[in-house]
Amino acid sequence: MKKSNLFMFGMVLLTVLMVSCHKGRNKLVNSWKITAVEPKIPLSDSLKNVILTNGTLTFTEDGHVTGYLQNEINNGTFALTKGGKSLVIKDETGTPYPCESTITDDQLILDSKEMKITLKKI
Repeated sequence: MKKSNLFMFGMVLLTVLMVSCHKGRNKLVNSWKITAVEPKIPLSDSLKNVILTNGTLTFTEDGHVTGYLQNEINNGTFALTKGGKSLVIKDETGTPYPCESTITDDQLILDSKEMKITLKKI
């Protein structure tokens, strides 16, 4: 009897976790354009302008991401955890770019150790 109660509790907990993570992922799945860059380390004006001009990210439901942050991302992946507050983008070589994320219906803020980037839904 105790094992079945423990199993049921585990299933309910797993379901709650999956639903809460999926909600943030649904808001993220879309195309986004970088609208603001706030460097935390020295960044040349020309590089900042390149990021603002070319900066886009497209997230898909199957966990893939393409676009341009500091360089081109052609076949990257992403993981959204902590209820949508932590986002890790990996480029095609597997290099991780972790950041804190704030996701609303039309705005995405990515805060990493190098810079804070604001994106608007396209």
